[in-house]
Amino acid sequence: MDFPSGPLAGTKTSDAYLTALGRVAYLWGWPLVNMHNRLSVMEQLPAPGLLAGTVPAGPPGTLGMLCDYVRPEQRIVASPNQDTVYGFGLLDAERGPSVLQVPDLGDRFWVIQLVNQRTDSFARLGSPYGTRPGHYLVAPVSWDGEVPAGIVEVVRYDTRTGAVVPRLFMDDTDADRAAVLPVVEQLGMYPLAEYDGTVKRTDWSAVPSFGEADTTSGETPWVDPDRFFDQLSTVMDEVPPLPGEEALYAWFRSLLTTAASHPAAAKTLRQAARDADTDLVTDLFQYRNIGLPSAHHWTTQRNGASFGTDYLSRTAMGKANIFVNPPEETAYYYLDLDADGTRLNGAHAYTVTFAADAIPPVKGFWSLTLYDEHHFFHPNELDRFSLGTKNKDLHTEPDGSLVLAVGGPRPTDAARAANWLPAPDGDFCLYLRAYWPEAEILDQRWTPPPAVRVGPA
Repeated sequence: MDFPSGPLAGTKTSDAYLTALGRVAYLWGWPLVNMHNRLSVMEQLPAPGLLAGTVPAGPPGTLGMLCDYVRPEQRIVASPNQDTVYGFGLLDAERGPSVLQVPDLGDRFWVIQLVNQRTDSFARLGSPYGTRPGHYLVAPVSWDGEVPAGIVEVVRYDTRTGAVVPRLFMDDTDADRAAVLPVVEQLGMYPLAEYDGTVKRTDWSAVPSFGEADTTSGETPWVDPDRFFDQLSTVMDEVPPLPGEEALYAWFRSLLTTAASHPAAAKTLRQAARDADTDLVTDLFQYRNIGLPSAHHWTTQRNGASFGTDYLSRTAMGKANIFVNPPEETAYYYLDLDADGTRLNGAHAYTVTFAADAIPPVKGFWSLTLYDEHHFFHPNELDRFSLGTKNKDLHTEPDGSLVLAVGGPRPTDAARAANWLPAPDGDFCLYLRAYWPEAEILDQRWTPPPAVRVGPA
């Protein structure tokens, strides 16, 4: 016997039903619509460059690169790091394959993240995998063209769009800034039609800027609740269902069918999206509301870029920290609260103390970053937003411990001042990254120390 897929056409629906299912659809589809709308912006760019003067970008099928750390003025992506030189580009299956050019990065830690429209990884490139330099073909699964000579590997994605995000570790020194430049200029991506087997070079310090810098406090709003259900059908066409999701797709499409025939139902769904944005997704922006509990009020996660059908985690990371790496590349720890469970606030000073035998165990690098309440860098006179492996002048205590000072007045002692992270006047967050983590991080035998309040600012 054949059973219907989803409700029968014309089935009567109540406002309560539309609201309940509409909220679930919004939570499920939010990251997919987010990626769709980022593609719409990139389609308007004429060439690789800087979006709003701050973020690397390019037309679909290409990417842009920075030459230094990302600046605090950017508002395109929340929770950026201050340890790597970033690149960014989006894929478009409708435009065909692209060639990703990977230079020889020697001993420098690096990863190039490739995720589909679900923000799930579809390839692993970087130091942890022993990836060799060369030209990589990034192609949609539907492409059946001839692979040209000289291509090291073909990697495929199964959605309309995807993201390519290079990260190259760089010490916070003038010497390493100079050393990374000739490497960065060899890193790029371009349509297959432009491939000729040679190593192309780009002076990323001289690329154009597109658009004005955003002066708002929060991240660019990539999902508009009022447009969400108008876009959802297109987005579901762009993102094929995972095995077992076919019934879910049919169920969500039944909402769109009802809305198309009944203006009142469409109005109810718009309101459901607005309410879900406010009541569900907005709360996921707060680090303390997402991921897995860790010690001392930290939270973490272990399925970044491998979400599958974990819809809650996908949307939570998309809202708070989109484009997280897989756990074997990066372990992330998030903190909103001090050791006593009180919100971190610039009216107070804190210490984060790593015992001599408990410095974050990594094969790559680690860092502690401070963000304001909107998950962006707090501008300060030191131009300092994180501390960790990249810093060559951190002060170690006689017992070998590392004490990082957070907020409060700048320490008067020069050695301790090197370990100080300035904080804003209001609420702020801490974020610990461990790139290429050792096993004790992945299985949580190692956890970050608490943020201990030590006195008023």
